[in-house]
Amino acid sequence: MKFAEITTGRRFTLGPITVAEEEVIAFAEQYDDQWFHTDPQRAEDGPFRGLIASGWHTCALAMRLVSRGILNGSESYASPGLTYVCWPKPVRPGDTLTLEIVVHEARISASRPWLGIVRWQWRMLNQSGLEVLDLEATSMFKIGNEASASH
Repeated sequence: MKFAEITTGRRFTLGPITVAEEEVIAFAEQYDDQWFHTDPQRAEDGPFRGLIASGWHTCALAMRLVSRGILNGSESYASPGLTYVCWPKPVRPGDTLTLEIVVHEARISASRPWLGIVRWQWRMLNQSGLEVLDLEATSMFKIGNEASASH
């Protein structure tokens, strides 16, 4: 999708994607190996009463949906970061997740006319409609020729 199609107020729904226990454990073993992400037996007696995915895994799943569903074929090239990220409820093995996105702002930079800027909110919900991720991201798109725009 091209930057011109990502307009202020536009909404996207991406997914669903189902989370397998093996994927939860493999991600956690590689990047966030806390026991409640890696040890199903021990997690049963833990504070979440079962295995849960790392919040970073949840973010990675959202990014997979966005990169394949919106950014693939776009002029996207970077992000300066997130305004916030929250994980209101845990993701559990077997959950089926859907990502809802609202574009809060899509504009061309005043100082860099080759730069498109998108500020958007990503909310991921599980199969019960419970929110498992809420974040606001800023994405940058190179929409023109930087060299010619700077002269």
